Amino acid sequence: MSRIFEFVVGLLFGLGLLLSGMADPGKVLGFLDLLGQWDPSLAFVMGGAIAVGFFAFAIAKKRTITFLGTALKLPTTNQIDKRLLIGALLFGAGWGLAGFCPGPGLVSMASGHGKAAVFVVAMIAGMILFAWADRYLHKPVKTGQD
Repeated sequence: MSRIFEFVVGLLFGLGLLLSGMADPGKVLGFLDLLGQWDPSLAFVMGGAIAVGFFAFAIAKKRTITFLGTALKLPTTNQIDKRLLIGALLFGAGWGLAGFCPGPGLVSMASGHGKAAVFVVAMIAGMILFAWADRYLHKPVKTGQD
């Protein structure tokens, strides 16, 4: 039952991305072009998403289990650190260059958009590279006192 619900929610999310224009890189880039032909329509989409998220998290904070009965695991930290800032900068740069972020990129790729397929492959490569770097470059330093 859980997988069916996940599929339906994902389908609804993808449909929302298509209907709102978030899966169209031209519309996204138009929104990001503040000094040119700025298209503010996606601000309403983002505002709606923030409003839904605000109320959803307000409800979630009061719960310990999901509506389907599984454990509810919310983030426990709210620190802004170097890793978060670098990740946000890379995310924003990718979004600005390609006109896609992960969800709309997957939806556009599934609808046959070639540029989206390149974006998704690059995104997956970036995830693999990050996982490798995080595992092998951030090992604890031995002090000899262990």
